[in-house]
Amino acid sequence: MCLAVPSKIIEINDTVAKVDVDGVIRETSIMLLDDAKIGDYVIVHAGFAISKIDEEAALQTLEDMRNILAADAQQGNGLNDHL
Repeated sequence: MCLAVPSKIIEINDTVAKVDVDGVIRETSIMLLDDAKIGDYVIVHAGFAISKIDEEAALQTLEDMRNILAADAQQGNGLNDHL
Protein backbone atom coordinates (compact mmCIF):
# COMPACT_ATOMS: atom_id res chain seq x y z
CA MET A 1 0.00 0.00 0.00
CA CYS A 2 1.25 3.47 -0.88
CA LEU A 3 0.39 6.55 1.09
CA ALA A 4 0.58 10.16 -0.07
CA VAL A 5 1.29 12.51 2.82
CA PRO A 6 0.58 16.27 3.16
CA SER A 7 3.83 18.17 3.52
CA LYS A 8 4.70 21.85 3.94
CA ILE A 9 7.33 23.37 1.65
CA ILE A 10 9.95 25.14 3.76
CA GLU A 11 12.74 25.66 1.21
CA ILE A 12 13.05 25.55 -2.59
CA ASN A 13 16.20 25.03 -4.64
CA ASP A 14 15.35 24.81 -8.35
CA THR A 15 13.12 21.70 -8.71
CA VAL A 16 13.88 20.25 -5.27
CA ALA A 17 12.09 21.37 -2.14
CA LYS A 18 12.66 20.64 1.51
CA VAL A 19 9.34 19.75 3.07
CA ASP A 20 8.21 19.37 6.66
CA VAL A 21 6.30 16.13 7.08
CA ASP A 22 4.81 16.47 10.56
CA GLY A 23 8.17 17.52 12.00
CA VAL A 24 10.39 15.39 9.77
CA ILE A 25 12.32 17.24 7.06
CA ARG A 26 12.66 15.52 3.69
CA GLU A 27 13.59 16.46 0.15
CA THR A 28 11.06 16.07 -2.64
CA SER A 29 10.91 16.92 -6.30
CA ILE A 30 8.53 19.72 -7.25
CA MET A 31 9.12 19.34 -10.99
CA LEU A 32 5.50 18.22 -11.50
CA LEU A 33 4.09 21.47 -10.08
CA ASP A 34 4.13 24.79 -11.93
CA ASP A 35 3.54 27.18 -9.06
CA ALA A 36 4.89 25.66 -5.85
CA LYS A 37 6.19 28.17 -3.32
CA ILE A 38 7.46 28.24 0.25
CA GLY A 39 4.58 27.82 2.69
CA ASP A 40 2.45 25.73 0.32
CA TYR A 41 1.17 22.35 1.41
CA VAL A 42 1.63 19.61 -1.14
CA ILE A 43 0.76 15.94 -1.41
CA VAL A 44 3.99 13.95 -1.69
CA HIS A 45 4.03 10.47 -3.18
CA ALA A 46 7.16 8.45 -3.98
CA GLY A 47 9.41 11.49 -3.60
CA PHE A 48 7.37 13.79 -5.85
CA ALA A 49 5.00 16.59 -4.92
CA ILE A 50 2.01 15.62 -7.05
CA SER A 51 -0.51 18.34 -6.13
CA LYS A 52 -1.11 21.30 -3.87
CA ILE A 53 -3.59 21.07 -1.00
CA ASP A 54 -5.08 23.83 1.11
CA GLU A 55 -3.68 24.25 4.61
CA GLU A 56 -6.90 23.34 6.43
CA ALA A 57 -7.24 20.02 4.58
CA ALA A 58 -3.52 19.25 5.07
CA LEU A 59 -3.64 19.89 8.82
CA GLN A 60 -6.85 17.86 9.21
CA THR A 61 -5.33 14.94 7.31
CA LEU A 62 -2.20 14.99 9.47
CA GLU A 63 -4.34 15.08 12.62
CA ASP A 64 -6.43 12.15 11.36
CA MET A 65 -3.27 10.16 10.62
CA ARG A 66 -1.93 10.85 14.13
CA ASN A 67 -5.23 9.72 15.66
CA ILE A 68 -5.28 6.50 13.64
CA LEU A 69 -1.70 5.65 14.62
CA ALA A 70 -2.40 6.46 18.29
CA ALA A 71 -5.51 4.28 18.33
CA ASP A 72 -3.60 1.46 16.69
CA ALA A 73 -0.79 1.76 19.26
CA GLN A 74 -3.27 1.73 22.17
CA GLN A 75 -4.79 -1.48 20.89
CA GLY A 76 -1.34 -3.02 20.69
CA ASN A 77 -1.74 -3.66 16.99
CA GLY A 78 1.38 -2.83 15.00
CA LEU A 79 0.68 -1.80 11.43
CA ASN A 80 2.70 -4.78 10.22
CA ASP A 81 0.92 -7.34 12.43
CA HIS A 82 -1.54 -8.10 9.65
CA LEU A 83 1.15 -9.16 7.15
